[in-house]
Amino acid sequence: MMAVAIKGWCPGAFRPMQSGDGLVVRVRPFGGRLDAEQAAGLAELAGRYGNGLIDLTSRANLQVRGVTDERYQPLLDGLAQLGLLDQDSATESRRNILVTPFWEPDDETRSLAAELERALAAVDLDLPTKFGFAVDDGKKRVLADASADIRIERDVADELIVRADRAEFGRRVARTETVGIALALAQWFVASGGAGRGRMAAHIGAGAGLPRTLRGDAEPAPMARAARPGLSPHGAMVGVAFGQLPYSALSRLAAHAPALRMTPWRMMLVEDQREMPREADLITDADDPALRVIACSGAPRCREALADTRKLAATLAPHIDTDMRLHISGCAKGCAHSGAAPVTLVATRDGFDLIRNGSTRDVPVRRGLSGADLVAMPSLLPGGR
Repeated sequence: MMAVAIKGWCPGAFRPMQSGDGLVVRVRPFGGRLDAEQAAGLAELAGRYGNGLIDLTSRANLQVRGVTDERYQPLLDGLAQLGLLDQDSATESRRNILVTPFWEPDDETRSLAAELERALAAVDLDLPTKFGFAVDDGKKRVLADASADIRIERDVADELIVRADRAEFGRRVARTETVGIALALAQWFVASGGAGRGRMAAHIGAGAGLPRTLRGDAEPAPMARAARPGLSPHGAMVGVAFGQLPYSALSRLAAHAPALRMTPWRMMLVEDQREMPREADLITDADDPALRVIACSGAPRCREALADTRKLAATLAPHIDTDMRLHISGCAKGCAHSGAAPVTLVATRDGFDLIRNGSTRDVPVRRGLSGADLVAMPSLLPGGR
């Protein structure tokens, strides 16, 4: 049997992560899309070789949970047969690409994503494991708040640009040079010492200056409103409570749709649907309280977590205003959400730390809160009532 490389931070298919419920095996759909056969096959594999639970991640990936050492290799073989594996671990680790789900068959999104995938497979570039790209080339940007270090976008004049995360402006590019400029920006990041800081935003924020050939003055297109469950010209957007669904729900979706497009919002776009799916394990109501809370796997599913985040999330969600967000993290890593939130709760051995308008890395304003404290004092929560 193939040796399992256990990682404690960012899992993959070739590098699963040991968690409280077994190995977590991450699957990165090519182009951010599963066709019906792949979706049905992945569901079957999760039921056969995992514990039947599938995570939707903030990087638009899926994770098969509860895999044992003995079942890992058969799972890997099944993923390969479905066309869901890279050629090797190094290629997989570089292929962190978010793709806007709102593309049209005749636009450039899918060809840009595919070209970028091929280019990353061919280059020898030692990027940090969290380093990623976003193909967000619609008339409005939908991935601006999602984690990415190099962004392929459009400017206010509807021209393609390549922009480093945290840079105010991007470099206007022709279609034929877009991927080449994106890779050149990644190479500059490594050569200029950015890998030591981990992410592009930290590198730019520390004063690293982009070379003249990679910086520009193109203003990015405006941001779109946050996506919510509902119907659109592209199909039906459905959510998953706290990012986890049973394999049976994925199987049933695959039986009624040509494909599923992944998103970084713990939602999936079910292609070409004109009615919302009637599935108990999916969120189809745009005002569902579960959408107001971001929560990691938590204990006992994660060995690092110090609290059952999902149970607390379900309890607190109804107390939060519709347009507010709460992030609950089982430890200081912040795996479910790396950015800021109106309120972030971080589990510690002494209770929860509460951070306002920040991330798990920021200084708390309250410490040692219990779940009962939070329920009893809803004013502590974002828009709490």
